[in-house]
Amino acid sequence: MSYSYYESNKRYTKNIYKGFTLEKMDANKRLLLAIVLSFLVLVGYSYIFPQKKSQVVDANKTAATTTSSQKSAPAVAKSLETTKTSKPAAPVSSDNSKVIATVETLKYTLSIDELGRVKSAILKEKKYKTEDSKPLDIVASNIIRPLEVRFKDSAINEIAFKNSYTASNAKVDATKQSATLTLTQELNGVTVKKVLTFYPKGNYDLKIDVNKDKEYFITPGFRPIADKSMYMVVRGVLIREQNGIINKYEKDDVKEVKTFNDVDVAAAIDRYYTTLFYSKNSTFNTTVAASGVKDYEQEPVIFVGAKGSLALNGYIGPKEWKLFSSLDKKLEDVIEFGWFTFLAKPFFKVMLAIFDFVGNWGWTIVLFTILVKLILFPLSYKGLMSMQKLKDLAPKMKELREKYGKDPAKMNQQMMELYKKHGANPMGGCLPMLLQIPIFFALYRVLLNADELQGAPWILWIKDLSVQDPYFVLPILMGITMYIQQKITPNTMTDPTQQKIFQWLPVIMTFFFLTFPAGLVLYWLVNNILTIAQQAYVNKAYEAYKAKQKEIKNKK
Repeated sequence: MSYSYYESNKRYTKNIYKGFTLEKMDANKRLLLAIVLSFLVLVGYSYIFPQKKSQVVDANKTAATTTSSQKSAPAVAKSLETTKTSKPAAPVSSDNSKVIATVETLKYTLSIDELGRVKSAILKEKKYKTEDSKPLDIVASNIIRPLEVRFKDSAINEIAFKNSYTASNAKVDATKQSATLTLTQELNGVTVKKVLTFYPKGNYDLKIDVNKDKEYFITPGFRPIADKSMYMVVRGVLIREQNGIINKYEKDDVKEVKTFNDVDVAAAIDRYYTTLFYSKNSTFNTTVAASGVKDYEQEPVIFVGAKGSLALNGYIGPKEWKLFSSLDKKLEDVIEFGWFTFLAKPFFKVMLAIFDFVGNWGWTIVLFTILVKLILFPLSYKGLMSMQKLKDLAPKMKELREKYGKDPAKMNQQMMELYKKHGANPMGGCLPMLLQIPIFFALYRVLLNADELQGAPWILWIKDLSVQDPYFVLPILMGITMYIQQKITPNTMTDPTQQKIFQWLPVIMTFFFLTFPAGLVLYWLVNNILTIAQQAYVNKAYEAYKAKQKEIKNKK
């Protein structure tokens, strides 16, 4: 937004709230307002400017093909400069392509089509389903499919999308132990062989051999299209370089082909699901480009380039932390936690440890909130005691403002002397609030992106902590507790307009929390309840402190 917008908005706000100025607000209230505004901007943005909803792929439906034949040859993109790998244009896929092999693992039923690509990956766990409760297929129809191979040579590429692969087995069972499937394609003297070893957990090893010195590309496929929410989550591709640098691209981010030479993870990601390539002990070259597919033209897609032989590890399925940790620690980076990843990751590890003990994600959130509150209690106690002192000093502070209002330097000097005399710290209440900001947003990202919470029940009517409370009980209770918390917390505001605005905060926050995941609302509710108990304890302790100080003064 432009500067002029903020200026006009500033004038507009001034007309409505005449007399409400930041200069009149104490530091704690300014920080509280900043927290609330930051929260509304960061989270509310996803509601004001929602991303275009994507249709969930139904395993039992097929989209109409736009081709006149079952296998259409793709157009070939022009080559780029030699420092970058080229990307042939996307072929038009058909949902009617013939299935030549079916793979069963504990995670999914996967089908391979006649062009050697993953046509579907239907997840087996009951919590993975479409809105109409049908099995969820995370491979998008009529878009670039996993394991698709393209050649830089346009003539070979043309043939590659006409000639079918042959499979060593029509059915592969990898539910109990690893199983291997070999796919072979003949292209006028060029032989392509894909050797796939599948494992029960859903991961696989991939080895490609091309008998001629031809440059080719293979893709983990277009990102899964399964999440219809309007939350600000990454939907696109994630590239992890060997040095640990992570690059993320979403729609409209790729204006030109981008090439990476030392990649160890290349993932197409949705909120909860991914299809990816990775390498345990080496790196590979990766290109990211706009897909060019109808309706998804500006969405990014990954291609891994090679000549001759190529060995990769792969995975398709939900982004599960423990599974990724067991396969390769690098894969943990595929679970995207945003700006506060440095906090979100350790938080999630602690929550996983708590979950292993209690076996319920709702109670895990409750216990985690208690743990955070206990850790912050020493700081919170000092801050709240300071706020109590400031409350008692409010009348004297008002007198100083009235007396020295025209001389800010003198007023500040008198204020500091007043604070020093009574042992009050004007910033004492700010630190606990300040610490809550990264904690809240880190936990927000965890509860928003962790697949483990998807379909996780708590008690009674809360059957899924990853979606909103169906009866809005938790948001309403959260608003009530926020109101109670506000009433028992020391208030140094003297301006009636300020007081009215802050009285409306519980209502505003309740409104925004109505559609939030129940797990996040549960955290905020428990945090409010603990804050109320903490404030009640501090209020009692401060009364005892004042009584003791009065007794000491009387003895003198």
